[in-house]
Amino acid sequence: MGFRALQPLAARWQADGGTGLVHLNLRPNGERILADGLAIGDRDGTRYGVHFRITCGMDWKTQSLDLEATDGRGVHVVADEEARWSDRDGNRLPVFDGCVDIDLEGTPFTNTLPIRRLDLAPETGAVDLRMLYVPFDDFQPFVDEQRYRCVRPGHYRYEAVDGSFDADITVDEDGLVVDYPPLFRRLPL
Repeated sequence: MGFRALQPLAARWQADGGTGLVHLNLRPNGERILADGLAIGDRDGTRYGVHFRITCGMDWKTQSLDLEATDGRGVHVVADEEARWSDRDGNRLPVFDGCVDIDLEGTPFTNTLPIRRLDLAPETGAVDLRMLYVPFDDFQPFVDEQRYRCVRPGHYRYEAVDGSFDADITVDEDGLVVDYPPLFRRLPL
């Protein structure tokens, strides 16, 4: 698709079918991309409030995640250039090795990471990915297998590889989600 060069921007999404709001500030910072966000809402009866910071290389490969929930729980992980993961104390987390991207349950922003990184075209076909997934009920990360396919420029098909969920996602010229039924829709700022 060829996304435009990243400039500092802000975006906000509302959760469909429930309560929730996500606010994101995204900006290049030297040789990195910084994404700072807040997410509040509920999923399946579990309420959450979260601040997250994701650092990526200019190639959109995730380098770190710092996530703090308002109840004190958190996830702090870093990846090296080979997508080998560790916690903030340097303890290796080999179960996540090979996960280039992360996916946070309560925000559509993390769909931007593989969409921008892969820059898929319709003729590319489907791409299967292993994601470091963080659910917002217990904040215990696990590996989730996901599939992305560009249907046409700006329109992507997302599927859980196990068949438990699928959605058609639209993105703007920055690769940020505009519409992600039935989960999120972008709000004007």
